[in-house]
Amino acid sequence: MSFTLLSSPLQGFTEFRFRNALHKYFGGIDTFYAPYIRFNNKPEISAKYQRDLQLENNHVPDLIPQVMTNSADEFITAVKYIRSLGYKELNWNLGCPYPMVTKKGMGSGLICDPSKIDAILDRVHTETDVIVSMKMRMGYLEPTEILDTFPILEKYPIKNIAIHARIGKQLYKGGVDLASFQRCLDTTKTKLYYNGDITTVAGFRKMQEQFPTIDHWMIGRGLIADPFLPSMIKSDTEVYPENRWEIFREFHDTIYQEYDDFLQGPTPIKMKMQGFWEYWSQTFPNPQKAFKAIKKANNPRAYKQAVNDNLKTVIN
Repeated sequence: MSFTLLSSPLQGFTEFRFRNALHKYFGGIDTFYAPYIRFNNKPEISAKYQRDLQLENNHVPDLIPQVMTNSADEFITAVKYIRSLGYKELNWNLGCPYPMVTKKGMGSGLICDPSKIDAILDRVHTETDVIVSMKMRMGYLEPTEILDTFPILEKYPIKNIAIHARIGKQLYKGGVDLASFQRCLDTTKTKLYYNGDITTVAGFRKMQEQFPTIDHWMIGRGLIADPFLPSMIKSDTEVYPENRWEIFREFHDTIYQEYDDFLQGPTPIKMKMQGFWEYWSQTFPNPQKAFKAIKKANNPRAYKQAVNDNLKTVIN
């Protein structure tokens, strides 16, 4: 069965510079989701989100914007903005697990309030022509919370629900709950996409066997850790290209240069690249040592040397 691979939106990581570089050097992703627009009590789209969604900044096959809100007014403001750019679909984030979000009744903290979800979707579908899709967890405290939202969601022409098979309170700890995801498949008529812990080709094959009706698969942290993963899944191979690390080096250098040109001063670029290396180091022979070398680098010259040293451990 043919399938579609999607890049899960991760705040601070999957912005346009990363998306463009990933598509250029690796491919494999059919549709990218932009990290969520958030309003922070201001009734306008901030420059950061505008920059990320501008068409001239994006060189990927397909991009879908996302919004994080518990306000119909904010949702509609986001719709008007993305429609002005030509986007037809807006993804609603009911998946973010972080307490600073969920305590405000947003992200996965909103799943337990079906009536509020209903009120927001009613206004959005009454007042706009946008296509709405969802990104959800199975609940915040319990994996059954999502089941109570399905009758509400089925009232509207929701394009799909991408479900990360954890509850919000887990954050990213513990395993995915595949039995609860199956219960979602058995309960709703809305099209479901699968998200959560796709980190290897072999692991993807097992997921396909377990959920043969799923034809859209969303990859998040596994994609950042190993950007070869989507193209290898598409090729159904566990063999990396011979010039694996040379490709990774070009990818890294592109991202580094673009962020270095944009960010002001050595500290922001150091923190940005450290975030990526927390994932990238996982594919090196000694992940702890590779990441430690990056963390110790206190200036651009030391950082570049640390990158060279890490790559020497894998390039013969």
